Parts: sequence; structure tokens; C-alpha cells
Amino acid sequence: MAPRANWKGFLRLSLVTCPVALYPATSESEKVTFNQLNRKTGHRIKYAKVDADTGEEVANEDIVKGYKVDTDTFIEVTKEELENVALESTRTIEIDEFVDRSEIDPRYLIRPYYLVPDGKVGHDAFAVIRETIREMNTIAIGRVVLTNREHIIALDPLDKGLMGTLLRYPYEVRSEKEYFDDIQDVKVTKDMLDLARHIVNQKAGHFDPEKFEDQYETALVDLINQKRAGKPIAAKERPRGENVVDLMDALRKSIGNEAAARDSKPAKKPRKAASGQKEMLMPISGKKPAKEAAAKKPAAKPQRKSA
Repeated sequence: MAPRANWKGFLRLSLVTCPVALYPATSESEKVTFNQLNRKTGHRIKYAKVDADTGEEVANEDIVKGYKVDTDTFIEVTKEELENVALESTRTIEIDEFVDRSEIDPRYLIRPYYLVPDGKVGHDAFAVIRETIREMNTIAIGRVVLTNREHIIALDPLDKGLMGTLLRYPYEVRSEKEYFDDIQDVKVTKDMLDLARHIVNQKAGHFDPEKFEDQYETALVDLINQKRAGKPIAAKERPRGENVVDLMDALRKSIGNEAAARDSKPAKKPRKAASGQKEMLMPISGKKPAKEAAAKKPAAKPQRKSA
């Protein structure tokens, strides 16, 4: 099934305009999710919208937005009033400026999107904007409205398209001073730095996302498989952290440990053909079981709906 665009509108650089669509660049749909259940019946918990004073359920058409002024005082804002303050960026990503990529503080980054031409027209204008950004080796900064809020968006060429990254406003980023002021000023000796650099050199590599596995996700899948198979669940012993008494000794031991770990490192595992999850005994809601598993395993007994 083709992904659905989060937003459709126009990308504009001065008088150059083209229709575009914005798609989320990441997904968490493959992660294991849980429902809340009634322990006594096994049925799902359903949440109802109720009046805080009367306790009566309220219909969706009777629910409006309100801004809290005081404990029991709210300013009601209607849908029509919110539409009246809608900005031009609701339908257009206007490129305001071009900045050096090194100037964007990582704390301002929120989430990535893919920006592509929408439909068969506008590909030429899209290519002109994309290649101009690429040629200048800069990041284009614009504005876009998602979920009724205006966001800053940074546009960066990626292959044949553009990657748009939403940025935070300054008031959303906390100052580091309130957290770092209490950190003690410590004199780090040259010997300590030399040992630490040696450890870093031993661990030097290249970033490859395929090397990383979500161990918690794997543990969740294993837990579910064991419970479905009726196997007992044993608590695992947790590792305990130890206080470092002699920092120099700890650095020296670390060098030896890293060398031993490097020598005994197993060969890289082949890339998984599945979408990242281990095979389940029964498919989790929303997940498609592998065809091979379906062919090999007998049909499961029907179970009570609880998820």
C-alpha cells in the first residue's frame, strides 16, 4: 500500500513554484505495541470523554477547544476562529533564506520528511530548486503548517528528492546553563587523555545502521513468544555498576578489554529479510506474518479477542 502524504501544497522559491507532497521519512509501525486490558475479563479498556464535573459522556460535536486562564476559567476558541488565523504557509512552503548546514544546532531538529513533486507537473521547477540548493551546498529554510501549527522546515537535497526536517522554535529549546552550571571543573591530565584517545582509536569505525539491533524490541518479541507457548518467564539478573576508584587503572583495563573484544568479535550477521521483527508464533495485530512461516506452521487455535 502506497504511503499517504501528511501534507500537500506548493514549494516556492521567489517566482518559481511547483506542487509538492510531504511524506514522513520514519515509521514506528513495526514496533511491538500493547493495549490496556481488564485483568478480570481480558477485554480492552475504552476511554470515554466525560464532563469533569457531571461525569456524563460528551458527544464529539459538543467538544470545543479552550485556553486555561485560571483554575476554573477558560477562553473558548471555535474552529472558525482558528481557521481565521490560518497562515499562508498552510498551503505553501515559502523558502525564506539559505544557511550553512553547520549553523543548525542539532537541538533544533525534530523529525525528517521526504518532499517530492506532487503529480506529473512541476518536476522541472522542483529540479531547479533542488539542484540550486545542492549546488550552493546550503540548507533552505522555509515554513510549513502541519496539524494547524506553523513549523520551520529545513530543506536538504537527498538523491532525486528533498529531505525536509522540522525545526524547533527558540522558546522550545532549554538553555544548557541550568543543567551544566553545577558540573565541577576537573583537570584532565595528558596521560588520561592519551589513554582515552587509544580507546577511541580501538573503537573507531563507520556509521552503519544495519549493525544496530533494537535489543528491547527483540526481548519483547521473545517474551510474547514464550508466553504464547506457555513457557515460564524467569527474571534476569541485572548487571550492577561499580564506582571507579582509580581512573588511570580503569583506562588501562579498558584498553585491554577493547582489544580482547575486537579479536573475538563475531562476523557481521547477514541482513534480515523481514521488516526488523523476529518471527512471532502468531501474528501481532497489524503485522503480516512471513509466507514461509505460514506454510511451515499449522493453523493456530482461535483465541479470545483481547487486542
